[in-house]
Amino acid sequence: MALTSAPARRAGGVRRFLTAWRRSIQARVVASTVLMSLVVGSAVGWWVLRSTRDGLLEQRAERVVAEAVTETSEAQGRLSFATGTDVDAASQREDLVQPIIARGAVRGYGVVLSGPLTSGASLSDGGVKFTENLDPRSVPTTMQQHFADPRDPSWSYTELLTTGPVSGVEPGPGVVVGSQVVLPADGQTYTVYFLFPLAEQEATLALVTRALLGAAVFLVLLVGGVTWLVTRQVVTPIRLARKVAERLAAGQLQERLRVTGEDDLARLAISFNQMASNLQRQIRQLEELSRLQRRFVSDVSHELRTPLTTVRMAGDVLHDARTEFDPVTARAAELLQTELDRFEVLLSDLLEISRFDAGAAVLDADDVNLVDVVHRVVDATRALAAQRQTRVLVREPSTPCLAEADVRRVERIVRNLVTNAIDHAETREIVVTVGADEGTAALTVRDYGIGLAPGESAMVFNRFWRADPARARTSGGTGLGLSIALEDTHLHGGWLQAWGRRGAGAQFRLTLPRHLGQSLRSSPLPLVPDDAEVAV
Repeated sequence: MALTSAPARRAGGVRRFLTAWRRSIQARVVASTVLMSLVVGSAVGWWVLRSTRDGLLEQRAERVVAEAVTETSEAQGRLSFATGTDVDAASQREDLVQPIIARGAVRGYGVVLSGPLTSGASLSDGGVKFTENLDPRSVPTTMQQHFADPRDPSWSYTELLTTGPVSGVEPGPGVVVGSQVVLPADGQTYTVYFLFPLAEQEATLALVTRALLGAAVFLVLLVGGVTWLVTRQVVTPIRLARKVAERLAAGQLQERLRVTGEDDLARLAISFNQMASNLQRQIRQLEELSRLQRRFVSDVSHELRTPLTTVRMAGDVLHDARTEFDPVTARAAELLQTELDRFEVLLSDLLEISRFDAGAAVLDADDVNLVDVVHRVVDATRALAAQRQTRVLVREPSTPCLAEADVRRVERIVRNLVTNAIDHAETREIVVTVGADEGTAALTVRDYGIGLAPGESAMVFNRFWRADPARARTSGGTGLGLSIALEDTHLHGGWLQAWGRRGAGAQFRLTLPRHLGQSLRSSPLPLVPDDAEVAV
C-alpha cells in the first residue's frame, strides 16, 4: 500500500479545515470573537503595561533625584566647615566621595566622581573616583556633555555596567543623576553621578506582565467557551432544521422538527413544520394529479389504437381510390391520409412518454457509431430539407465515434434534432458535427435560423412547448420530440443541451458516455459554437 507524502497530508488537512471553516457558522463566530478578544485584550494590556512602566519609572526617578540632591547638599555642608589652609584639595575629594560611596553600598546605588570642570577631562581619561567594580562608562556621554559647565541637578536613563560584584547594584537598566559640588580647598567644581539600578522596577513590571498574560489567556478561554456555548444553543436547532430539510428534499415528507419551549427558535420550528405539512399535502396532491394524468394519457393512447387502426384502413382505401374521385374528394382523401399519419405519430409519442413516466423504458445497448447514425438520419430527412430549401452538412472525424447505446433511441434523438433544425432553419444551411474523446462521444446540430431568446434554452425540452406558437410545423411535429429526446438521453446517462440567440440560430449538443454507467465530466464539442459572435 502506497504511503501518502507529508505535503499531500498537509494539503488534505488544509482542505478539510477550509471546508469545515466554510460550513460551520459556530466555528467562524467563535474564532471571530476570540480574535476580537485577543485584539482588545492586547490593546488594553499594552496600555496597562505602558502606564505601569511609566508610573514606576517616574516614581523611581523622583525618589532617586531627591536622594541625590540630599546627598549632594549634605556633602557640600560638610565641606563648608573645612578651610583651604587646613585641608588640601585631594583630602577634600576623599571626604566628598567616600561617605557617599559607603552609603551607596548600603542603599543600593553606585557613585562616580568627575572633575574638576576646568581640566576638560572626560570619564574615559581617568582621574575619577567611583564605586569599586563599577564601570564609569555607565554614565552616558550625553550626561557628561551636559555637565561640562555648571548645571542644576539632572537625570537620565542608562545601562549599568560592572567589572565585578557591586553591593546593591546589578548590571542592567538604571537611572543616573548628576549633581555638582564646589570644593572649598581649590574652588573647583566637581560632578557627582549617582547610578541607581531599576532591578526592582523590572521585577515588578515582569510580575505585572505575567499577571496580565495569565488573565488574558484565562479571559480568552472564558470568552471562547462562553461564545461556543451561546452559539451552540443557536446553531444546534439550525443544524437539526438543515438535516430535516435534507430528509424532506430526499422524499421523506413525514419528517418534522421537535418543538421545545416558546422562544423564537421554537416558533421557527412550528413555522417550519407547518410549511413542511403544507408542502407534503401539495406534493401528494400533485403526485396524485400527475398519476391520474399519466394514467389518462396511457389509457387514452391505448384505447385510440383500435379505432385508429380502423380509420387507417378506411383512409388507405380512400387514398388508394382517390384517382376515381372528383378533385375535391381526392384532395380530402389526401388530407385525411396526412392527418392520419400525423395522428399516428402523436399517438406513438404519447405512448412513449407514458412508458417514460411509468419507468418502463429500457435500453437495448450495443456499440453504436454516431457517424453512421448521423448519415442515416441525414439521408432520411433529405427530402424534407429539400422541401424547406435548406441543406444539411456533416462534419465528421476520420475515426469512428463509438458509444455503448441503444441505436434506435440514439437515432430517434438525432432525427428529432435534425428535423427540429430543418423546421427553424429558414432556408439556411444546417451543420451536424460529430466528435469523441477517450470517455465520451458527442454531436452538435447547428442551425442559423430564428434562434432562441434568453431563458428559452431550458424551456425548449418541455412537452408541447414552442418558441413561436404562431409558426406552422412544416415537419408535422407533435411538440414531444425534444422531450422524448431528453428522456432518451437521460436513459443513457448523457447530456442534451441547447444554446441559442435570437436572430443568430441555435445549437443542440448530445453527449453520451462511451460505456453505460460512466459519469460525464466534459464534452469533446463546445456547446456555444465558434461562430456565435459573428453569426447573424
